[in-house]
Amino acid sequence: MAKVPSAVIAAGGLVGGYGVARWTRKRPLGGAVLAVAGAAAAQQWRQQAGGKAAGALTVAYVAAFAGSHPLAKKVGAWPSVFGVAGAVALASWAVADRRG
Repeated sequence: MAKVPSAVIAAGGLVGGYGVARWTRKRPLGGAVLAVAGAAAAQQWRQQAGGKAAGALTVAYVAAFAGSHPLAKKVGAWPSVFGVAGAVALASWAVADRRG
């Protein structure tokens, strides 16, 4: 079975977490999606690129989540979420997935 790239997991966690929170109106449920996907991505980052890279990408993931909130006030919620998810996916691919 092919492994899902960490870039897809991380971006999916950001988009999926927001989508679940919005459509269920239960922010903690969206946060759970965000956390599970972030943990899965971090595990792959550690395996593929090492601890320092995994730490940096995890910080980027959390910063993207936090940064999407003020960005949403300027560009809208979905464009903000897709933008930060794309940035995290690109960073994940460049640091970890490209090597595989």
